[in-house]
Amino acid sequence: MTILVTGAGLVGTSFAREALARGETIVFFDPEPRADFIDFKLGAGKAVLVRGDVRDLPALIAAVKAHGVDTIVHTAGLIGGRVQQSLSLAFDINLGGTRNVAECVRLTGVKRLVHISTFGVYDTRRPTGACIEEDFPRGAGRGYGNLKVAKEVLLEAYADLHKFELIMLRPANVYGFGHFWSGSSGGAKMQALLEAGLSGKKARIPAAETMANEYIYARDMGRAIDLAVSVPMPEQSVFNIGNGYVTPFEGVVGAVQGLLPDLAYEIEPGAPPKSKAAPLSIAAADQYLGWRPAYDMAAGFADYLAELRLGRSLSQK
Repeated sequence: MTILVTGAGLVGTSFAREALARGETIVFFDPEPRADFIDFKLGAGKAVLVRGDVRDLPALIAAVKAHGVDTIVHTAGLIGGRVQQSLSLAFDINLGGTRNVAECVRLTGVKRLVHISTFGVYDTRRPTGACIEEDFPRGAGRGYGNLKVAKEVLLEAYADLHKFELIMLRPANVYGFGHFWSGSSGGAKMQALLEAGLSGKKARIPAAETMANEYIYARDMGRAIDLAVSVPMPEQSVFNIGNGYVTPFEGVVGAVQGLLPDLAYEIEPGAPPKSKAAPLSIAAADQYLGWRPAYDMAAGFADYLAELRLGRSLSQK
């Protein structure tokens, strides 16, 4: 199987690790693929790198045809605050790019599309129960979540009309060693804490990032995508991917300090935090994909720290 991955960041490379271990061929389609980061994550020369933008449909089609792609994993797009900085640009990249991915699937006969959405699609302004199921109402008002909702309904319409296989994953806040070019402030926060603990410097955390939140470690996310790519098409096609509990900011700090006791940080004043009230239900992912998280927060940070240390040691050679 040859799999094209739009976006070569933390999520895409975490999936690629799993797929390469199964013997699949990975083609990254990214406007600025960072070869050093990809080689560190996967090993030198393990993936094909194609420089291209999802806003360029002809280039996307050319990459699929040139490499004999039969599956696409769509991760590309701006995240969080970067969407708010320019809704127009985010519309073009996130929604326009997704339209192009759907058109590419239609025109080239790609069998399955796995779309990486977000738990930000849920309208958590509404009362929630003990956990959030996949049928919870969508659309929370902000640009990032609403564009993700628009992407989902667009892809649902394409899959229904053109009869390709579509699986959509809605992850919690993914953390792991990355570069966060797309704008994941939550992921950047986690890395800032670890780097501060290693360096002895003080981490500066925006007040908005001190919310209680649900997280998922990148290796668990990669394994979920790999299952979505490889299992027979399940009866359900939309799945929450999280660790099943909400962690307060103090819990995140405590997990880091368990590994790096000298961690120091300060909170930068700014917008107040907006905490999650309820975790995601991950029962459907367990039932239909055979997936459950393998890493709790402590284990995730321990693995993360080992990778961060290795990255730092290699960069110093």
